[in-house]
Amino acid sequence: MTPKSTLRPSRRLRRGKAKSDEGIEFDVRKSSQTPTVLIRAEVGNAFYGSSPAMESYRSSRNSLLIKVKEAIRNDALTPLRDEFSAIPGSEGEKKTVLDQSFREALRDVLETRSDSASVLSDYVALSARCVQEGMCSAALPFILLGDLFDCVTLDTCEQVFTYVEKNVALWTSPQLYASGKNFLLRMCNDLLRRLSRSQDTVFCGRIQLFLAQIFPLSEKSGLNLMSQFNLENITTCADQPDLEKAAVFAALQDDGMEIEEGEAVTPTQQPADFELYQMFWKLQDFFRDPSVCYSRDQWRVFKNNTDRVLEVFDSFKLDHASDGKEGDDETSHVYFAKYLTSEKLFDLQLNDGKFALPI
Repeated sequence: MTPKSTLRPSRRLRRGKAKSDEGIEFDVRKSSQTPTVLIRAEVGNAFYGSSPAMESYRSSRNSLLIKVKEAIRNDALTPLRDEFSAIPGSEGEKKTVLDQSFREALRDVLETRSDSASVLSDYVALSARCVQEGMCSAALPFILLGDLFDCVTLDTCEQVFTYVEKNVALWTSPQLYASGKNFLLRMCNDLLRRLSRSQDTVFCGRIQLFLAQIFPLSEKSGLNLMSQFNLENITTCADQPDLEKAAVFAALQDDGMEIEEGEAVTPTQQPADFELYQMFWKLQDFFRDPSVCYSRDQWRVFKNNTDRVLEVFDSFKLDHASDGKEGDDETSHVYFAKYLTSEKLFDLQLNDGKFALPI
């Protein structure tokens, strides 16, 4: 390469153009102080644009690009394998050329605004087959996925992610996992940043479950090494008992009176007292910040409240219709991230199988 010091005009002009000794054209403009030299040509193209190595690379890339597109259309890997074997260069150089050919082929598809998830997934699947054949780098399928998710809409991302979910065994194979796990983690985190946790809850959950399948429990990225807790997740409950409910509870303790005419109160339908109500919901403070259990007094409170609550739940006998074990309707798969904490609802919650089952 020509030394940097020789990249200067052979003469200075106030206005106009000049040529260096090497024949590279420059624009020269006069400033208020001294003339400034502006290189108009790209230095890389000026020195390497017509070199034999560059011409060989471009020829190999174009031929492989054509074979990649043919392999997608015909679902045949043999012509691409033959072309890969025919191009000159070492194995590492040929893999680099094929990697670039795949990325340019996928770029051409994206530039045509083709949002077909199946077509986009075919390129990733073909690259994975090439990895298994030893024709391209192990990180290529994950690079293609990252390029793809960065360029398409969220609706298309969700469709393509279905392909990613179905091939967990492929991503965790020895050939791909070591090189691609960091790409997968970065890709999923980028997707989560694009999604709304309130509107795209299901898609966010699918991504989290996929990461749980990919990475072991000992993975540092999934561990809370600094013991940080979500202290803002505060569960509020009533500080004073509901007077109407307290009166009903006191009457039931006296003579087992009926709440409404013609409706007797069975033992499992007796309203819970306010003390039990507070014990149950105050447990959320310990789950929100488990570090408070290091205090002896707080640990004693937590243990007593937990024992009392578990005893109450153990005494409630739920029928099959309410314990969520029967029925295949959609409500059997409903997950509630936050429950209502009104004292008036606590009796109904104790008798609700979907409420008691997670506990």
